[in-house]
Amino acid sequence: MSAKAALSPALATGRFFTVGLVTAWYSSNIGVLLLNKYLLSNYGFKYPIFLTMCHMTACSLLSYVAIAWLKVVPMQAIRSRVQLFKIATLSLVFCGSVVSGNISLRYLPVSFNQAIGATTPFFTAVFAYLMTLRRESWLTYITLVPVVTGVIIASGGEPSFHLFGFLMCIGATAARALKTVLQGILMSSEGEKLNSMNLLLYMAPIAVIFLLPATIIMEENVIGITLTLAREDFKIIWYLLFNSSLAYFVNLTNFLVTKHTSALTLQVLGNAKGAVAVVISILIFRNPVSVTGMAGYTLTVIGVILYSESKKRNK
Repeated sequence: MSAKAALSPALATGRFFTVGLVTAWYSSNIGVLLLNKYLLSNYGFKYPIFLTMCHMTACSLLSYVAIAWLKVVPMQAIRSRVQLFKIATLSLVFCGSVVSGNISLRYLPVSFNQAIGATTPFFTAVFAYLMTLRRESWLTYITLVPVVTGVIIASGGEPSFHLFGFLMCIGATAARALKTVLQGILMSSEGEKLNSMNLLLYMAPIAVIFLLPATIIMEENVIGITLTLAREDFKIIWYLLFNSSLAYFVNLTNFLVTKHTSALTLQVLGNAKGAVAVVISILIFRNPVSVTGMAGYTLTVIGVILYSESKKRNK
């Protein structure tokens, strides 16, 4: 038997494993997005801060189980108060991103939400320049023109456009980009670098601490209201538990896909994931879409692909 023939079963198993990981990543990512939309808009559970706190609580518990018990990755310790402060800063920005994104889902269809979210590279480039004075090549900046132009076109052609929801989604996208840039700055020291799973392990409990008072103040008696809803329809509890668990598996599968594929593959898969989410959300929620809106979203995705290609060539 040749070496090539002997290796083929292992190769096939590896490919099957990678396909399974990508499928799990897509399913959890799109699933949590659609379930968020269903709970906050269609089901009428109008408590995005509490929903985010449920997500972070699940991430705290499941991160500990995965790292401390199941040993998915080695546990990394926090080395100093300064490092803890940096993690808390990232957690605060992360909270702002997730809460704003959940609020936007109350007012915007998933398809338009994803179109706006695709502009993350634009905000990343802006924050990177403002905070580090790091400049990209002129070609990279040119690729951001269709990214922004596409969202402008999509906004003008969006039948369900809502100004407050739009601003919340822009805020969520900007905060997501800010976290990426801050993470590169704050965790740049070799002694302070944490892999994404350990970073989530420490960020999630801090996020719960930030979100708890915000929930109590801004979403008064949300616990009592949730319990009342549960007495009327216990499915709400299962929705919240499943939704919160999915929020953790988004992070877990993203980490595993990153580990088992190349950076280029991850970029391609990420761009395709947004398009898949748009198609599935339209089929499920039947939200009206216009040719202009879809053309704008397509232009944005093309811009993101060109931006990724330009960044890759510069590296």
